[in-house]
Amino acid sequence: MLLRNYINSLLIVITLIFSSVLTAQNIDFNNGKKYTIGDIVVTGDTNFSPQTVVAYSGLTKGETIIIPGEEISNAIKKLWNTNLFSSIDIYLTKVVQDSAYLEINLIDLPELNDVKIQGVKKSKIDAIKKENKLDKGAKVTENLITTTRNYLTNKYKKEGYLNTKVTVNTTAVTDSIQKSRVNMLVYIDKGDKVKIDEINFIGNDKLSDKKLRKAMKNTKQKNPIRILKRSKFIRADFKEDLVSVIDKYKENGYRDARIITDTIIINDIGTINLDIKLEEGEQYKFGKITFVGNSVYTDQYLHSILRIKEGATYNGVELRKRIADDTKPDAIDLTNLYQNNGYLFSTINPVEVSADGNVIDMEIRISEGKPAYFNTVSVTGNDKTNDHVIYRELRTKPGQLYSKSNVIRTIRELGQLGFFDAQQLTPNIKNPNPNEGTVDIEYQVVERGSSQIELQGGYGGGGFIGTLGLSFSNFAIKDLFKKEAYKPIPMGDGQNLALRLQASRFFQTYSFSFAEPWLGGKRPTQLSTSISHTKQFLYNPQTRNADKSRRFNITGISFGLAKRLREPDDYFTLSQAVSFQHYNLKNYNTGLFTFGNGFSNNLSYTVGLSRNNLYTDPIFPEGGSSFSVSAKLSLPYSVFNDTDYKALKDERDSLDPTVAADFARIGEIDQERYKWLEFYKVKFKGDWYTRIVDKLILKSGLEFGFLGAYNNDRGVIPFERFFLGGDGLGNYSLDGREVIQLRGYPNQSLSSQDGGTIYNKFSLELRYPITLGAQAKIYGLTFIEGGASYDEFRDYNPFTLSRSAGFGIRIFMPAFGLLGIDFGHGFDALPGETQKNGWETHFIIGQQF
Repeated sequence: MLLRNYINSLLIVITLIFSSVLTAQNIDFNNGKKYTIGDIVVTGDTNFSPQTVVAYSGLTKGETIIIPGEEISNAIKKLWNTNLFSSIDIYLTKVVQDSAYLEINLIDLPELNDVKIQGVKKSKIDAIKKENKLDKGAKVTENLITTTRNYLTNKYKKEGYLNTKVTVNTTAVTDSIQKSRVNMLVYIDKGDKVKIDEINFIGNDKLSDKKLRKAMKNTKQKNPIRILKRSKFIRADFKEDLVSVIDKYKENGYRDARIITDTIIINDIGTINLDIKLEEGEQYKFGKITFVGNSVYTDQYLHSILRIKEGATYNGVELRKRIADDTKPDAIDLTNLYQNNGYLFSTINPVEVSADGNVIDMEIRISEGKPAYFNTVSVTGNDKTNDHVIYRELRTKPGQLYSKSNVIRTIRELGQLGFFDAQQLTPNIKNPNPNEGTVDIEYQVVERGSSQIELQGGYGGGGFIGTLGLSFSNFAIKDLFKKEAYKPIPMGDGQNLALRLQASRFFQTYSFSFAEPWLGGKRPTQLSTSISHTKQFLYNPQTRNADKSRRFNITGISFGLAKRLREPDDYFTLSQAVSFQHYNLKNYNTGLFTFGNGFSNNLSYTVGLSRNNLYTDPIFPEGGSSFSVSAKLSLPYSVFNDTDYKALKDERDSLDPTVAADFARIGEIDQERYKWLEFYKVKFKGDWYTRIVDKLILKSGLEFGFLGAYNNDRGVIPFERFFLGGDGLGNYSLDGREVIQLRGYPNQSLSSQDGGTIYNKFSLELRYPITLGAQAKIYGLTFIEGGASYDEFRDYNPFTLSRSAGFGIRIFMPAFGLLGIDFGHGFDALPGETQKNGWETHFIIGQQF
């Protein structure tokens, strides 16, 4: 009997040990024997209390179990699943009658004490620790080590480091703490980036190697003259480019083209070759294309949208785009045709019904479904901006027929407000109900700072210049006298308010402006007003200071209305403004005017037509265009003021300005000529944004301006002129001048001393974003541009330009606006010089080009 019990106990222990090693296998428990657990003890190298361990195991004292059996196996599994132990054994220590006494022997997994990462920049270490969860106190499992090694190896291989090797070593920590702890050393050997020496295609007769390589947008072979795309190998990009190669064949009618193999050949010089073996197949053409299931639109109309004719070379890529172009949300395709007219639940599927003689007949099968109507329209995320400011911009209303184009337009309008992060504007379609024909939509917005502070100081014009500017683009003037609304200022009604003070020893400028974009609250009609006052003091060369008894003051006020039009489309805006400036000179004799005492008045009317359909983000538009044409007109005073300006002109021409008496008389004549300014001014500006690839954007621009006179005897006024060159920033404007930016040349250096009456400018700029985050938008740019300024129209030649090229960077932060720096190289000489201008550095504040 004793011998039999001993043998049984020995067999149970052997079985338990065996089961602890093979816990993942299925074991036949039919031959076990029932026991009552007499006691459970916990041994081994563990810091967990016995009660905790037993609780983890699921075994309890007094429980009836089968040994060997499923209960012991499950206990071991539960302990393994905690990921707390490196070794788990359960022993049957003794059997007393029907009672079994168990021992759970454990060894804790070591905890991570410290991690050192070598082989990468210090700035990358924290991110690596976070990505791999290498936190102090983490349990160091074999899985953690393996996962870390594999993650880092794959990470750098994706970046072109194909020879990356990662080693992970652990060493035990010996100290007074009882816990098992280890230090980890992760060494990353990235090696050199693997460059592609050659990309070879095998089996291509129909399309040339050059054409196929061009189709691969991201994977390029070595070329010393290529700048934008380098020849590094990244596997994910390569796989994507293989799809582009097949798409190129499909565009040319070879719908059966396929890649048989793609092989990487490692060269001795540390580069690789890519061999791509192809099977081109036969070229196909489109046969008959018929529409099935359409009742809303006729076959003829659908064919006009599809724009594919029978007999054309088969192009599977273009066919897919004509049905649904995923790259352009506002594309002219069949899906948008239906979805822009309410058929949200429509489906369109092209089906090949015949391919005889390499001619493919197709059916475009359409399931139109019910028209969908908006049930509820809501906005979330606006904590500062009042609901009515957002809802008045929405093109989607409850009960309105669903239109995808209206959803896209709404996103654009919300982005153009400037109150929200344009990159995070999201329309969420909710609760679509094809049976009822209803759908809900929620616009999710993320607010960003819409107020800007300008506080700067600098040296210029012979002295220190200080500027304080406050700009609030989401102001609420109705809450101006509500104490609780100041957080820190009244906000939320979408109004614009700006204050600006600028001063130095030689001038002072004060300005205030206010704009209400929805006058009356029913239509987008903007009311704007501004008031400004400038004081200019004459420089005293003896004291090198300002003589405040000799001054030139300008006081101005303007009122404007801008109304969004419905025709030709509602991207157009008609604006009108009336402005008045009073110029007052007191003992202010300079070369700018022939009279030192006197005044001039400028009462003018400005009318402008503009169209702006730029894409959502106003800081970094990725498409669209904007243009404006305007005319600024004064009254033709010479028609009705009975002044003989020809006689005055003849008298002025007969005088000698070097004779004091004659010069004084010239001043009197000019005071009479410029008492009320008479002129007309026409300007045009257009900008177009085109996506080249990814987020590489080409901005092309054109500008033109002309200042003319109604009466040639009265002449063109010395005010309102154009000054070309430099960064385009004007600290102050004494005479209504317009400063036109043209980088690569000093400020205002490309116009004559009195300014030009006509100018033109052409520009091309490539932009690519570094980040478009909510806190800061940063993008780099390169540019080429040219322009010229002319004193008279007879000198105008649009092809005689001062040319420049360069590069720069822009940083937009909500609190400070747009900041940047440009380095421009002027290829032509300044007026009066013979050597090209060369490099200029321009600091950009608050401008967008």
